[in-house]
Amino acid sequence: MTTVNGDPFAAINTSTTGAATTAKKADTLGQADFMRLMTQQLANQDPLKPLSNSEFVAQLAQFSTVQGISDLNGTVNGFTAALTGDQVLKGASLVGHSVVVPSDSVALPATGNASGLVMSPGAGKVTFEITDASGVVVDTIDVEASGKGETAFSWDGVKANGERAPEGKYSIKATHTATDGTATALNTYVDATVDSVTIGSDGLYLNLPGLGTAPLDYVLRIGKSAT
Repeated sequence: MTTVNGDPFAAINTSTTGAATTAKKADTLGQADFMRLMTQQLANQDPLKPLSNSEFVAQLAQFSTVQGISDLNGTVNGFTAALTGDQVLKGASLVGHSVVVPSDSVALPATGNASGLVMSPGAGKVTFEITDASGVVVDTIDVEASGKGETAFSWDGVKANGERAPEGKYSIKATHTATDGTATALNTYVDATVDSVTIGSDGLYLNLPGLGTAPLDYVLRIGKSAT
């Protein structure tokens, strides 16, 4: 797996030269600072105009709020760390597995097929048009849909002229033609194998050979390991 947004080992890198490094001074007031300011205020108040009970209670309430926010921050930080660890485990478990993701492209390997599926609106014929990077249609596949639901397709990589297409990325469009002749464009979903996982600030991204990256929440189905 890879990690984005910075050095993944930055948290454990420490200086080994000179004396021990000093902690960076906090930019905000903490609980101890708040208490010290309040006691100093009480100690130096004007005897002729002492702090009223309501003002003292208000400051105590502010002190309690500061403590509550501090505790909440600690809890949230712990929760965030736990989620990050859980994401790492999820990412590691997906590497090498097959997934189905929405895509208008298929990746043809050096050997073997490119496959996927569409959600057919009903019985009829689904036509898959495969186009190369130059916009030239290299093959067309017709698949009969028996009814509403998944209709799978598989391209063996052989072009309409009988030649094997080179390895690479190809665009794919699917059109459903109903028994009454009504044509409907369909979204395509392709099979891919997870090569690695990138951990981003907003979640996991699957690196799919020949297709690029896809967010984890794009995955419709996870299959067995391809190895």
